[in-house]
Amino acid sequence: MSRNRRRFTNSGNSAGTVEQNGINSVPDSERHGTPAALFWPWAASNLSLAGVAFGVYFMGLGLSLWQAVTAGTIGYMLSFALVGVVSVAGARTGAPTMTISRAAFGLQGNKLPTLFSYASNVGWETVLVTLSSLGGAAILARVSPSAFAKEGGASPTTVATVLCFTLTALSVVAVGMYGHALIMKVQKYLTAAIAAMTAVYMGLMFSHIDLSRAAGGSSGSAGILVGGIVFAMTVLGLGWVNCGADYSRYLPRDASARQIVGWTTLGGVLAPLVLLVFGVLLNASDPKLAAAAATDPVGALAAELPTWFLVPYLFIAVGGFASGAIMDIYSSGMSMLALGVPIRRHLAVLVDGLLMALGGWYLLFVSQSFLGTFQAFLSVIGVAMAAWVAIFLVEQWRRRITGFDLLSVRAVRWPAVVSLAVAAAVGLGLITSPDPNIAKVVGFLLTDSAKDGTLGAMNIGVVVALVVAGTLYTALAVLHHRMEGATV
Repeated sequence: MSRNRRRFTNSGNSAGTVEQNGINSVPDSERHGTPAALFWPWAASNLSLAGVAFGVYFMGLGLSLWQAVTAGTIGYMLSFALVGVVSVAGARTGAPTMTISRAAFGLQGNKLPTLFSYASNVGWETVLVTLSSLGGAAILARVSPSAFAKEGGASPTTVATVLCFTLTALSVVAVGMYGHALIMKVQKYLTAAIAAMTAVYMGLMFSHIDLSRAAGGSSGSAGILVGGIVFAMTVLGLGWVNCGADYSRYLPRDASARQIVGWTTLGGVLAPLVLLVFGVLLNASDPKLAAAAATDPVGALAAELPTWFLVPYLFIAVGGFASGAIMDIYSSGMSMLALGVPIRRHLAVLVDGLLMALGGWYLLFVSQSFLGTFQAFLSVIGVAMAAWVAIFLVEQWRRRITGFDLLSVRAVRWPAVVSLAVAAAVGLGLITSPDPNIAKVVGFLLTDSAKDGTLGAMNIGVVVALVVAGTLYTALAVLHHRMEGATV
């Protein structure tokens, strides 16, 4: 027992030391824990007040209350179940997600999806820290108007925004640098603390909900409902599919696959669903609040809170978003290493932190519409990640992947690369974007009338990319295998 504990500490996988494992397969001697431990990081990473704001976004698509809840439930469950299945591969191989991806794409071919993965992680961590900064600054302006509010109003000063961004970003980078063990420990405590404070917040805000008014409202079309499901998939699970194995790789190799999927899905979906329902009810009851939340989700949701709860609310806002950003910055470091960048894991986190700062500056001080930019990012990355995860899971289904397989892969496996490129092109051609710049390069398979109609609102390209990639790769992989056999 003492010998195993000593190995564990020396490996750099204790909460108080910097993790030494990079994208290598974690040795069996360092494997520990049970699948139930996966509940905490996924719960913490998705237990933020953005979940309430998402209810506002769902209603903004034109859905009724029940349609919004239905779309959110289906989209959340489907997309996070994919994260759970990807997590199984982490326990089996001991490797992070984008290293396992080499089995399908090859050592060099894997750089294409890994680049998408890296962009997804850095983009998400930037969005989360930006949301934290916007909300934190708005709260500081109410707590101390003389120091942090602009003259003549309650709007926060630039100093307040920069202060909140800096503190959150530094915390995220610090935990990310220490690595897996500290993340798993911190997320467990954050889940408990944020859940308790969120329950108090919901109790204080419940008086703003008018159930009779919320039950009214017209329903959207079936196409808009599908669009809501796709949006739910992109806003939750598809943003995490490329990270699943990063947090299950320290589990014993024979850990139950069913439990890994179950605990991962429960952790990722439970809190967002509760917050979504609350957000939908709040939106349907108070349209004015909903309109404000579309621009500044956290700050608007704090507007009606009593002053004595503003400091605890600040903890919810900053802690909730930071916990998600911690997961993203750790995984983005893994993606950077999988790209072949010759750098240590903890230094890769520092590089990601710099990129996060640049992206945050753009969202905070340059972008004219945070919501429009956010939705555009979700759609484009959602297409790429949907296509990739379909190929990844087909490969896991075709053959059991081990750590040895990851070291012996060829340079490029063309069936996967071609399938990803074709599926992503088709998917991007079938989505629309509220961002005028990104709108110029997507939706090219839609007519102008389709873009403005139900089909454009569905953003069906995300689901189409998943189906096309999985189907095409299955066919090309079988054909390629037969051709190789014939050559031999």
